[in-house]
Amino acid sequence: MEYLAGKYDVIVVGAGHAGCEAALASAKMGCKTLLITMNLENIAEMSCNPSLGGPAKGHLVREVDALGGQMGITADETSLQVRMLNTGKGPAVQALRIQSDKHAYSLHMRSVIMNQENLTLLQAMVEKIKLNKKGEVTGVITRTGAYFEGRSVVLTSGTYLRGRITIGDIAYDGGPNGQQTATNLTKNLEELGLELGRFKTGTPPRIHRRSVDFSKFTIQPGDKIPWRHSFMPTVSKFWQGDPSKQVPCWLGYTTPHTHEIIQKNLHRAPMYSGVIEGIGARYCPSIEDKIVRFADRPSHQVFLEPEGWDSDELYIAGLSTSMPEEIQWEILHSVPGLENAEMLRPGYAIEYDYVMAHQLSLTLEVRDIPGLFTAGQLNGTSGYEEAAAQGLLAGINAVLKIRDEEPFIIKRSEGYLGVLIDDLVNKGVKEPYRLMTSRAEYRLILRQDNADLRLTPKGRKVGLVSDERWERFENKKNTIEEIRQGWEKERFTSSNEELQEVLASVNSSPIHGSITAEELLRRPEITLSEIKKLIPGLSDFDEEALREASIEVKYAGYIQKQLAEIERFSKMEGRVIPTDINYDEIKGLSTEGRQRLKEVSPINIGQASRITGVNPADF
Repeated sequence: MEYLAGKYDVIVVGAGHAGCEAALASAKMGCKTLLITMNLENIAEMSCNPSLGGPAKGHLVREVDALGGQMGITADETSLQVRMLNTGKGPAVQALRIQSDKHAYSLHMRSVIMNQENLTLLQAMVEKIKLNKKGEVTGVITRTGAYFEGRSVVLTSGTYLRGRITIGDIAYDGGPNGQQTATNLTKNLEELGLELGRFKTGTPPRIHRRSVDFSKFTIQPGDKIPWRHSFMPTVSKFWQGDPSKQVPCWLGYTTPHTHEIIQKNLHRAPMYSGVIEGIGARYCPSIEDKIVRFADRPSHQVFLEPEGWDSDELYIAGLSTSMPEEIQWEILHSVPGLENAEMLRPGYAIEYDYVMAHQLSLTLEVRDIPGLFTAGQLNGTSGYEEAAAQGLLAGINAVLKIRDEEPFIIKRSEGYLGVLIDDLVNKGVKEPYRLMTSRAEYRLILRQDNADLRLTPKGRKVGLVSDERWERFENKKNTIEEIRQGWEKERFTSSNEELQEVLASVNSSPIHGSITAEELLRRPEITLSEIKKLIPGLSDFDEEALREASIEVKYAGYIQKQLAEIERFSKMEGRVIPTDINYDEIKGLSTEGRQRLKEVSPINIGQASRITGVNPADF
């Protein structure tokens, strides 16, 4: 029997990375919020690699943080190792990656949630979304019959919808790491008319640290600079800002013998035997998929990554597999250094249902079910970072929906979060979606270092940015301006011997007459380090503000060019399409174009132009 168990403004179903951000956003914005999870022990679980960041993904973490989200802070305070990637390339693609203690991360996030005002946490299994006669969301019903009223519902069920685990010839119903699967909720979503698809993801075996011969691996230490994902002053509870105490990762390689084992047993690989029907991620392939797709390569990289500060469990990145368990043992022992490896957990594949994103608006609300929002892997994405970003956006919009206020939408030109949502809704997904820097047209503008300058004012406007964060933001912005003005005024002459020595040290041509610090910094071979030598007073400024100011100066011409492109882009975004438009009455549209326009219901001409299937003639 059903019974009324409580009334809330916003109900969030699922406490993974999307659900945590959605619930915290809603509560911080002043709404009475309920967060329901199947297991209190698995809040913000890192069921795959316990790391956050990397190209585009690191940008997302910083954007979530800049808006007032939690992921970056928790990652920093539970970090084992920090590394800035792509440092040999330009600032647009440089990205921070942090290896976290997966158990500490989960506990930290759970503590934040349990201490958040306006937020209630509950362990239960949601099996039904309840609607009124108008088709609007009114709440959720759990397996035990508890009915919770809610004016907005954010569904973030991850990979749990009809989850099915496969290891070789064995397949059984279940969620990640042996958790329960949600079957009845899938049936309910289908009854509500939602179109679902089927995807697959996987994970590698975990091994015991003591069984590894590290002499056959190359050590991968953390950076000497204590980088942070968050713009707030965070410090790892483990290495306390002392980079020498970071936990290293280790690099190794597969061998021709590894590949021979896999090729000999491909007929038993679920991906090729027909056992697995779901489509896997192209950019995170299993080891058996790599062997087939890149048959000419003699080896592939594998990374041993720690799962915790006090844990002896190692994650083997690059060795994701769903091969039979006995074959996994053979594969492990064929890798130099893992000849005696003790497997703690076998790798596996998991298939799950997802919501096809063309049914969503740019707010992540299901267009045909007012008040129902979806976020995370449920929308066909992969990765903790993509999930958290969607959760934050959905949580904000769930609140704004209740208040009958303007929706919160990040444009493609404003953030990677905008690129992510725009791609999902307009282009759809045929495989688990992973964000990459190449997907962003304006990536020189959308750098990780300036995420706060781009988005913190927006977070402040909706009520997510605290007074402390806002004060830090204002100080940074003013400091950058002060540095820039100083560089414009600081002038060096050809008689300056120190200047000539610095120029000679980097093979830069000598100056004749005079030059400003700003003009000097625009030379490709001149870095911030050289400017610091010439202006000792710069050491008094915040390092982050200095880096930001130097990037703005050095790439000023390119930045202005992209800003002009964004201005043209904005004009298209400003041409609004009426909500009651009838595409069947517009002559000349292609059949596919008309169908896709009706499916997506674009809000403006710019969005319409990016929909897959809408050709230039339609546009």
